[in-house]
Amino acid sequence: MTIFSVYIVNRAGGLIYQLDHSQPRTEVEKTFSYPLELTLKIYDERVVVAFGQRDGIKVGHTVLAINGEVVRGRQLEASGKDVLEMIADSNNYPIAIKFGRPKLSTNERIMLASMFHSLYAIGCQLSPEHKSSGIQVLETDAFKLHCFQTLSGIKILVLADPKQAGIEVLLRKIYEIYSDFALKNPFYSIDMPIRCELFDVNLQASLESSEKSGLYGGTM
Repeated sequence: MTIFSVYIVNRAGGLIYQLDHSQPRTEVEKTFSYPLELTLKIYDERVVVAFGQRDGIKVGHTVLAINGEVVRGRQLEASGKDVLEMIADSNNYPIAIKFGRPKLSTNERIMLASMFHSLYAIGCQLSPEHKSSGIQVLETDAFKLHCFQTLSGIKILVLADPKQAGIEVLLRKIYEIYSDFALKNPFYSIDMPIRCELFDVNLQASLESSEKSGLYGGTM
């Protein structure tokens, strides 16, 4: 069982902390002969698979490297060659291409945090119950997103394996760490980004303990 990442969102919907704890490996490298059986296109300045799936390569995966050379955007990092032009040239085959999911950029993480903040508010308004707690869990086949909102309005989000137990206890432990090592820090201002080594160390230890035991310090 795995805890993937932690997000902390301030009262205005701004991302003030994010940690990638454990990310599933999604990279696949294959050697292809000409012509390439996959259809590629440019999306958001990245070369992505638009059609065709095989050997773990899926629609939406991004070209990460060609013949061991890292791809940045739509070009090879070292040589500056255009990725689509290189793949279209039969003289370059056989060719080894690495596919995978790209890491989210800082701007994308900030945008997603703001979107969840808005969804949380919408959930409260749609609830038939007065003073609803808002969204607490979002579930997919690959992960669960757990949310805990503090009395001050700070939201703590944990993305974890659907089978990971003890997340409610972990969320409260993260809030305890936030209170002890961020709020009590005389140099920290509420709603501002968290940059504290003791916070990082204690959070990491709590995540590892939760993964090993399934619960953090007790039963739910």
